[in-house]
Amino acid sequence: MEKYTIGLDIGGTKCAVLLGRGEIPARCDDFILDRAAFPTESKKGLEQALQKLYRNIEEMMEKHRLVPADILGIGVSCGGPLDSKKGIIMGPPNLYGWDYVPIVQMLQERYRIPAHVQNDANACALAEWRFGAARGTQNAVFLTFGTGMGAGLILDGRLYSGTSDMAGEVGHMRLAEDGPVGFGKSGSFEGFCSGGGIAQLARSKAVEAIQNGLSPAYCPTMEGLEAISAKTVAEAAHAGDATAQKVYRLCGEKLGMGLALITDIINPEIIVIGSIFERSHSLLWPAAKEVWEREALRYSQPCCRIVPACLGDSIGDYAALSVAFQPS
Repeated sequence: MEKYTIGLDIGGTKCAVLLGRGEIPARCDDFILDRAAFPTESKKGLEQALQKLYRNIEEMMEKHRLVPADILGIGVSCGGPLDSKKGIIMGPPNLYGWDYVPIVQMLQERYRIPAHVQNDANACALAEWRFGAARGTQNAVFLTFGTGMGAGLILDGRLYSGTSDMAGEVGHMRLAEDGPVGFGKSGSFEGFCSGGGIAQLARSKAVEAIQNGLSPAYCPTMEGLEAISAKTVAEAAHAGDATAQKVYRLCGEKLGMGLALITDIINPEIIVIGSIFERSHSLLWPAAKEVWEREALRYSQPCCRIVPACLGDSIGDYAALSVAFQPS
């Protein structure tokens, strides 16, 4: 009799409920069977979001004529901080009122189904390891490189979350004495390599260019500074704008530094990088590759591949379901 898994992808903007198979198929596009999404409306608080999650779970189970005995597990992917061992969401900044929510206990008591929770970086690492670019490896690192910079670590074929669930917070590493602010620290890996960090770098370079009589395509005048985003800078760089290309080259150099540190410390087979790296690979990788090959240990660097994530916009769905496969 076929078994199934349920995934909950909880975010500040939207939530999704997924139904997946109970075993991992050879083809990942055969895995997800159903999906329902709704706005989180986090300002309305915890209870309304929980009720929407419950309603969508129950409607999906009824639609597919499933009972709890058909479900192997429920996986929850959510932004941190959280305690994955105790199953508690501990007040993510983008989820108003989600303070010390025992989400695993609540789900298990309501449905009598094993449940697990992981932060979104760890969950995405599991997804790319089970279904994506890191499939078949034993030691893999996933880097988010989106709104922020975080990592999920697969070590010796298992997710490693650390003593207090804080493993993988690579965005806090300082790469320079000064620079864009990310993770509360100027010059940090997240400061240089995140959507917000790229925008900060681009504003600084735009002011410099404008004061020298130039007009960067992504920001021709001072009035456009606040509208700068990683996307607008990438578009200008692809179109040949010299200032935008300088921004992405600097970001790539710092990415290479971060990759070298991770390579030296973890000695992984593969580092998979999501989001902005996927979309702007051609802008970032030449400079990153040059620095990474120069800075990483010569015994570790040849053993490691650096690749873009391959699950694309669906990674959050696969991530939530992947958490359901965690060992108890």
